[in-house]
Amino acid sequence: MKALTGYSINKDAYKAGKEAAKMAGRDKDAKLVFAYMSCDYDVKEVIKGIKEIYSCPVIGNTSFTGVIVPEGYIGGDKPFVGIMVMSDPSMVVGVGFADRKAYQSARDAGEAATRDARIMTKMPMGDEPDLMYMVASPTEEEFFLKGANRVVGRVPLFGGSAADNTISGNWSLYLDGKSTNEGVAVALMYMKGGFKNEFTGAYRETADMGIITKIEGTRRLVAIDKEPAVKKYAKWRGMKTADLMGDKLLVETITSPLGVKDRLGDLVAIRHPMFANDDFSMNIGANLSVGTTVIRMEASVDELVASVGKTIKALKKQCKKEIVGYHLVHCGGRRAGIGDRIHEVHKEIKKNVGGVPYIMEFTFGEYGFVDDGRNTTGGLMLSFTAFTK
Repeated sequence: MKALTGYSINKDAYKAGKEAAKMAGRDKDAKLVFAYMSCDYDVKEVIKGIKEIYSCPVIGNTSFTGVIVPEGYIGGDKPFVGIMVMSDPSMVVGVGFADRKAYQSARDAGEAATRDARIMTKMPMGDEPDLMYMVASPTEEEFFLKGANRVVGRVPLFGGSAADNTISGNWSLYLDGKSTNEGVAVALMYMKGGFKNEFTGAYRETADMGIITKIEGTRRLVAIDKEPAVKKYAKWRGMKTADLMGDKLLVETITSPLGVKDRLGDLVAIRHPMFANDDFSMNIGANLSVGTTVIRMEASVDELVASVGKTIKALKKQCKKEIVGYHLVHCGGRRAGIGDRIHEVHKEIKKNVGGVPYIMEFTFGEYGFVDDGRNTTGGLMLSFTAFTK
């Protein structure tokens, strides 16, 4: 197995895709292309350009403000596309796509996309894939995943949610010539090479915690310990509620979000408060459950930057064989908090991966898994995957 990377900042979408693919280099054993790009592009034209060089499936999503490749941070005020090509003569890949609007539920859409991917592999029933990649639109990721699990069960997962630059719904996810701003795409992989995933928020737990006592829908946190959620959070932080209302909450919680532990305590899945409503409830970027303990988490901007290197080190420790490529999913909210220091993130990656190819995208939701636990989703998290020989 090997990984190849390329990028372009050409203003012409078709030319950008072709340039990125040419930079990666032609490879007869290519089985899958991950492509992450600016929401300013016509994404179908970018993919058309990539397909001039690669005939294998192209899957991915628009990325918040840029990508990081070995050459550095690409994006900012320029359109961009970055790709990673997975090449292995023995790898089998199946892909599937579902537009949410064509299905009664996100669960049905996730099931349909995964079923199509499973059929495409032509692998015998009972021979389940080694790894699943998923990209979805924000807001229903957990339900897309439930649908996927109906088809393949608990297959190790990585990936992230489509993002734009303004949190205005101008994102896209895509598979070859299909794209949507509301749906899901899946890639199932059978491989002789190995992989490991490190899924973390890399925040510190504080002593501030409480029980979720009321929610509305799946993502509106109404009360913690029977107290309005924003008021409770403001007390924890020693802040005025007025300084947390509306979209001020999103910015203030990048360095101090909420977290929920899995049943074994191995993972704290981060829940990012996105908006404070007039009734002092919070809109959260992932699903919630009444009776769950939420913990206030903390990390300085310095720690957010340093966490990239620390997470790569932790990932490398898991790998017993030579690493050939890194697929790095980094939350867009963390990226916003890091701001102009994003080039320090590139330095952290470069310092820890050596000459191994990699790509980092910035998402509005992150997916990963922990051994002995379950596949799950979160926000403000890192989902770093290493592929090995």
